[in-house]
Parts: sequence; structure tokens; C-alpha cells
Amino acid sequence: MRAARCLVAVAALLLILVTLEPFPDLRSEHFVTVVGGRMALTYIVYGLLAVVAVLCVAVTDTPALKTLLTPLHLCLIGWLLINIVFSESRGVSFQRFVLVASVTSLAVLLPLLPPTQRSFNLCLGAAALALLALCYLGVVLAPQYSIHTALDITEPQLAGDWRGSFGHKNVASPVMTILVYVGIYLSAAGSFVMGPAIAALAGIFLIFTGGKTSSVLCLAIYLLASLVYVTHGLWLKRIICFVPLILMNLLTVGSVMSPALGGITRTLPLDPTFTGRSAIWEFALAAVAEKPIIGHGYAAFWDDVSARQTAQGAEWATTAAHSHNSYLDLAVTIGLPGLLLVLLVFALAPLRNFQSAQAHNRSGALGKLFLTIWLFGLYYGATETFLLDRQNPIWFMFVLAVAGLHFLARFQCVEAAEPAR
Repeated sequence: MRAARCLVAVAALLLILVTLEPFPDLRSEHFVTVVGGRMALTYIVYGLLAVVAVLCVAVTDTPALKTLLTPLHLCLIGWLLINIVFSESRGVSFQRFVLVASVTSLAVLLPLLPPTQRSFNLCLGAAALALLALCYLGVVLAPQYSIHTALDITEPQLAGDWRGSFGHKNVASPVMTILVYVGIYLSAAGSFVMGPAIAALAGIFLIFTGGKTSSVLCLAIYLLASLVYVTHGLWLKRIICFVPLILMNLLTVGSVMSPALGGITRTLPLDPTFTGRSAIWEFALAAVAEKPIIGHGYAAFWDDVSARQTAQGAEWATTAAHSHNSYLDLAVTIGLPGLLLVLLVFALAPLRNFQSAQAHNRSGALGKLFLTIWLFGLYYGATETFLLDRQNPIWFMFVLAVAGLHFLARFQCVEAAEPAR
């Protein structure tokens, strides 16, 4: 049973990180086409694996599962269901909610699946090495499927950037950043071969993806997490974590809302709009103003926005797949109350859980790993959309970190397996 639980954990990690369709051919006109049969397979596999994970932990980890039934968690689920009922595309919202529920359940249960911390480390390390091996083999043996080329249909300007088994370098780069953190954690936990190997391989791959945001955040977030780790007071931790994040959002999305902030942004020596995303933010903010409370519907807004009105000269914003800001995107889709609930569950609560874990001497290297991944997700969300984004690997690892902090605040890690009787 212990081996089966570890197998489910590794399968969940590989399913998310490798996906059912690795190495998509971006030169083909059909790569953006959603095939019904393939999507059905995706729903079935994620759903079945989630059910298996629940069955594995239902008996032995009932106390841990009961701690998840908090009023805040139930309010968020309830709001999402209300949002689906009033969605502009109810069928699409419900269908995608089923998928995100399966993926999120897997991420939440994953810290409970391996029976000991050592087996958790082995599962995490094995999945990371398997993904890295696959990505490097792709670069060497099939570069046309693992490196962006000038023949790509949508973004030929990315030619030369590594993407590995992923469909875009903007997915590969944050995943590699998280794997760097995993490698550092495993090194601290005593894996003096596997840990450094994962950190080095992921770091090198990150550089070749050309992902500027993830490359900058990789070191910056680790330093920020290290500072939070040695800080004692909860309020001081909150200031360190959230003040830079608020400023980052003010200088990006806020620059199109306030002329004063826009003026400050224009004086900076860098481009906080990330190559002209201001038109997308203006378009998304207008959508929020249309339905600020209930939103346009979970995961249903960006499918068909070409007919919506935009400012003159910004018509290209209707071709965007998302708003390039997780917080703004949630305001568009599930409304401001939904955004507030997500922030309470995934921004405020994890830091309080980390503080509690430290107070009970349960943080250690594992707590710092979860803290670092969580912080990276918060800051990465200011530039890209991943919160509540179905089978997005960054969303999965972010939820894994949040769930890990939740359980560490309430339970002690099992260091070794109990002897057989």
C-alpha cells in the first residue's frame, strides 16, 4: 500500500509536468485545435487519478482531510458554483471547473500520499529527474519539437528558446524555476547527488528558455523567502511578502488605471508593461467594470472576445488568451468577491500557516520549500495567468505548496515508516 501511494504521487506529478501530449508540434496548423476525444481522455485520466488519491488517503489521513473543511474553503467553492450558474457560458465554466477540481484535489492530497518525508523526497526527486531527462533528450534528439523555431505558427520570434516537452517557453521557465527550488531543498534534506543535479540541470535549462521574468524571480524569490524564514513576527513577514507584490501590481496593471502611476512607470529604466501588455490590461479592466460582482464566468471569458469593443489602436488585445495578470484575470472571470476569497485562501492563509509551523518547530527545509514555491507563485501571478488554471503545472505546484503549509501548521512530518508488527 505504501508503494502504491508513492506510485500515485509520482504519477500525479508526471501527469501534470509531462502531460498526456508532450512535445507538441508548434509548426502545425492543428496544434491549437481542441480535439474532443483527447480532451475527454484528459478529464477521465485526471478524474480517475484524483479518485484513486482520495481512496488512498481516506482511511489513514482522515484527521488531515477534516482540517480542509474550513468556512473559508467552503465559501470559495460555494462562490465558484454560484459563478458557474451565472456564467456567460455555463457549460464551458462547469466543464472546466470539473477539471480544475480534479487537478486541485491531486495537488492538495499529494503531501499526504507518500507515507514518510523521505518517500516524499524520493517521489519529488524521481519526477523531477524524469522530466529533466525528457526535456534534455528532446533538445538533443528532437530539437524541432523542444525548441521554438522560426517556423512556429504563432510566435516565430521566439526561435532558439528552449521549451522542452512543454508547449511554450513561458511554461517551461517557471517549472524549471520551481525545480531549482526542489533541487536546493533535496540538497538540504541530505540528497547530495540528486539534489544538486536537479538544481543544476533545471538552472541551465531555465537560462536557455530565455524566460526573463522567471530567471529574475528565481534568485529574487529565494532571497525573499530566506528573509521571511529568519523573520520572527507575522506582521513583519506580511510586510516583506506583500509590499513588493502590491508595488509590482501597481506599477503594471495600476499604471493603466491611474495617470499618476502611469507617469511613475514611464520614468523607470525598464518596461513594467512587459512589451505592451497595457492594452490587454485596459481591455480586461473594462470587462471587470461591466460585471464587477459576479464576473463573466469561470474560465469562460477569453474564448470569444474578438467581438468586444476596444480602444482605437488596441484592437489586437482581443486576440489575447488571458490578461497576463492572475489577479486581474480572476476579477474578470469570477468577480471581485471571488478574487477576495482566492486571496484569503491562497495569499493570507499560507503565510499564517507557515508562521504556525515555525512556532511548533515543523518548518525546516520542507517548510522553506513550500514557502519559496508559494512566494514564487504570488509574484509570477503578477505577470502571467495561472491561478485556478485547470491543469497548469504552475497552478498544481502552487497548490501543492499551499496544502503543504496547511498540513505542516497542524501535523508533524513522519520521518520514517513504522516497523511491521
